[in-house]
Amino acid sequence: MKKLFAALAATVLSLSAAFAQSLPAPTIAARSWLLLDATSNQIVAAQEPDMRIEPASLVKIMTAYLAFAAIAEKRLDLEQKVNVSVRAWKVDASSSKMFIDPATPVSIKDLLYGLIVQSGNDASVALAEAVAGTEDAFVVLMNREAERMGLKSTRFANAHGLPSPDNYSTARDLSVLASRMINDFPDLYKIYASKSFTYNKITQPNRNRLLWLDPTVDGMKTGHTQAAGYCLISTARRPNGGSDRRLVSVVLGTASDSVRAQESQKLLNWGFLNFDTVKLYAKGQAVETPQVWKGSQNQVKLGFNHDVYVTVPKGTASKMKPVLERKDPLVAPIAQNTRVGTLKMVADGKVVTELPVLALEQVNEASIFGRAWDSMRLWVK
Repeated sequence: MKKLFAALAATVLSLSAAFAQSLPAPTIAARSWLLLDATSNQIVAAQEPDMRIEPASLVKIMTAYLAFAAIAEKRLDLEQKVNVSVRAWKVDASSSKMFIDPATPVSIKDLLYGLIVQSGNDASVALAEAVAGTEDAFVVLMNREAERMGLKSTRFANAHGLPSPDNYSTARDLSVLASRMINDFPDLYKIYASKSFTYNKITQPNRNRLLWLDPTVDGMKTGHTQAAGYCLISTARRPNGGSDRRLVSVVLGTASDSVRAQESQKLLNWGFLNFDTVKLYAKGQAVETPQVWKGSQNQVKLGFNHDVYVTVPKGTASKMKPVLERKDPLVAPIAQNTRVGTLKMVADGKVVTELPVLALEQVNEASIFGRAWDSMRLWVK
């Protein structure tokens, strides 16, 4: 099932992104950037999305993801206190820190705020050790999770993102990681909207300037090293008809803190102003009910096992027309969620997206007499 959904996502991304990019993209002052519509899982526009970059503190999104997973699985608790190791305390003194101390146990909750809001490298190591025992063991988990997510161009060498030749990623991979963070842990994700955090009587602001500039922005993470430049993954949620729509912007390698915020805001605004996200079909909605041969029932409902959205330039949604291509004849037995065809959405003669169509119900074989009768009918058909 996961492979089928991944195939669907890849198809939607490749085809509908090409359709969406018929609208000229803005000029963004960054080495690499990408705009993802997280509602439709569609790349709206991108420049050099597969360029290998140093992710800097964007690595901490994966660190937080694994910590959130440990909390969800009851392996950690937000109020749990952990000891601070000398390794965590002594992490690069010139880098960002939340200022934890080996003499004072710290809660998992405080470490998460220190990681996400203050971008504390000491918090990164402390959380890694709380989850996996050592940072080295945690890095193994990071790379295993990256592989599970399909981040083919990403590798992690540490939990904080300080420079290493084995820390690398791409805008495309980082957009997937950001989207997974939002979707998999919606409650804990809310920490990313915090504008400041105080620990050890030291208050530090969130470095994501957009939290102050745009009330629809609720995350996500900044990063900076000399080699990486100034980076920002930002995300905003705004009304879209009767529901909300979320965009994720990945802007990498800008010249300054202010430029990364400015270019990210430009990209988000362009996406919301120029595109609509349309719900094509609901989960379980029958797209068609064709005839089934040699089955215990005469028809089968076809559709999708999740809500299906597509992002298109404004004013083009009404032009889309569905074209269903089936694998006829449909002969039982048919297992539920078996792919039985492809639905193409066409606008202005262009294929906007192709969607694998599934059998929404199981159809068992008919009796021997029913199968024999349908065999004769198919022979003369």
